[in-house]
Amino acid sequence: MIKKSRGLTGEVYAPPSKAYTHRAVIASLLSDGSSKISNPLSSDDTQATLQAIRAFGAKVNVWESYWTVEGVASLKVPHNPIDCQESGVTLRFMIPVAALAHAPSTFILGSSLRRRPLTPLLQSLKQLGIESNIQRNEKSASVIIHSRGIKGGKTSIRGDISSQFISGLLFACPKADEDTEIVVTTPLESRSYVQMTMEVLMKHDIKVSASTDLRQFKIPSNQEYSPYCHEVPGDFSSAAFLLAAAAITSSKVKVKNLNHLTTQGDKAILNILKEMGSKVRVSDEYIEVEGYELTAIDVDAKDIPDLIPVCAALACYSKGTSKLYNAKRLRYKESDRLSSLYVELKKMGANITAIKDTLIIRGPCAMHGAIIDPHNDHRIAMTCATAALGASGETTIKNFECVKKSYPTFFDDLRSLGADIVGW
Repeated sequence: MIKKSRGLTGEVYAPPSKAYTHRAVIASLLSDGSSKISNPLSSDDTQATLQAIRAFGAKVNVWESYWTVEGVASLKVPHNPIDCQESGVTLRFMIPVAALAHAPSTFILGSSLRRRPLTPLLQSLKQLGIESNIQRNEKSASVIIHSRGIKGGKTSIRGDISSQFISGLLFACPKADEDTEIVVTTPLESRSYVQMTMEVLMKHDIKVSASTDLRQFKIPSNQEYSPYCHEVPGDFSSAAFLLAAAAITSSKVKVKNLNHLTTQGDKAILNILKEMGSKVRVSDEYIEVEGYELTAIDVDAKDIPDLIPVCAALACYSKGTSKLYNAKRLRYKESDRLSSLYVELKKMGANITAIKDTLIIRGPCAMHGAIIDPHNDHRIAMTCATAALGASGETTIKNFECVKKSYPTFFDDLRSLGADIVGW
């Protein structure tokens, strides 16, 4: 339960990057030797990835502030089906990696994964010699990868459905039998995530060449991953909710563990907040946001889809009409995020319209408390919790545990800044 809060103050550490943690773990599996991952994010999604790499032979030790991963030169064949829980990134990264094993691997599709696109990745792998099939019944679904290694060659894939498809291929194809060329047939969206993948690959001594527009990748064959010691950076996509909380409540909040020079696309939240009227101070030690009267802006979701939920919360408190557009991929996340945002923010009094791939919000809205169903989607729960900080009355977030997917300490961190939260 969350009540209207004013005068949030203090400082908090941004959680470690979920995206970087996944990538460091996958690359460490493929490295013959011991890699260290310092400051990793421990969440439901990253735990799913740890379980997956263990299934393929990695030895993982988990300590309080770091993990060690003993990778393998040749992947073992999993004895049992791999349950990726509800982690789309685990599934999309591990399917191409599984193609490197020399026997079939089965992945169980959780309830939300069943509705998330997968076919383009499987079609791309087929062009590289990998057969697969999806099995479905009323109660369950799974995908089976039939493989004796990746042959290599030329493959094509769309870039406007999920950048995770391209990242998954980039992890696996360096170990193909022949050189691989990946052609992206549409403009690549969320390109910063592919750049992060390439950054991690480079640290493990993997060579990948890419065109400037990231529409073509050339990957030499038979490469060997080297172990690496990673330091996981702070996560702008999660920290955005803390920064937005300051803006919505006209407060001043500092968030540490954020590198403003990062390649993370979601650092765009800093410019978004500035354009809306908040004061943003950036230093090497912290990022501070001081909230003032907010003004509506338009936001293109093409490269920053994970920021659209928090932008929707900000728009509810901004003067004027905000348009959040190019957001069609949000319909295939943990929930149909465009629909979920429309339904739940409207409960709270938002003047919101959903049209195809666009949300239109006319503010400032008379926001009030409501009973929120986050649709088992961590970003919907965090969006409505952030919006509740400026709303009259009391807001109840059902199934609040879903934030453990990406930001397990979210409610604790908000409360440490002075938010009026009970029941966590």
